[in-house]
Amino acid sequence: MAEFTDSIEIAATPQAVFRHLTTNQGMTAWMGEFADLDPTPGGRFAVDIAGHPVRGEFVVVEPHRRVVVSWGFVGSDELPAGASVVEFRLTEIPGGTRVDLHHRNLPDTAVQGHADGWANFLPRLTIAAAGGAPEPDTWTPLPDRLATKSTPTVP
Repeated sequence: MAEFTDSIEIAATPQAVFRHLTTNQGMTAWMGEFADLDPTPGGRFAVDIAGHPVRGEFVVVEPHRRVVVSWGFVGSDELPAGASVVEFRLTEIPGGTRVDLHHRNLPDTAVQGHADGWANFLPRLTIAAAGGAPEPDTWTPLPDRLATKSTPTVP
């Protein structure tokens, strides 16, 4: 199993960032078209991203400091619902919040696709949590994008 990590700084309070990780409206402002969240330990984590249903549950909810959810895809053999773990750590810094993301228990074959997704969504969180409105999201998962290309890509 593999891990993906990243970090961003947001010109917003930890409280504002936390709301974007734990409320339906906050989550869909930066990631997904649908969210059904119950931000309590053992509570439901359901977000549809580019037509793909991500399902899991909230594992840890420390208001304004830390959110941990299980994460996976309905119907996936590679990464089934709840099979990996996403952790957001919020640290107050001058002028805002640093968000440290740790996505653990990823199959090696899923790291590139998730890195691509987080590279799209974390900047959107930066905008949304600071009170802005990200552009409409047209991102599609990497395998979907590659499948629609007429010529193969070379790494």
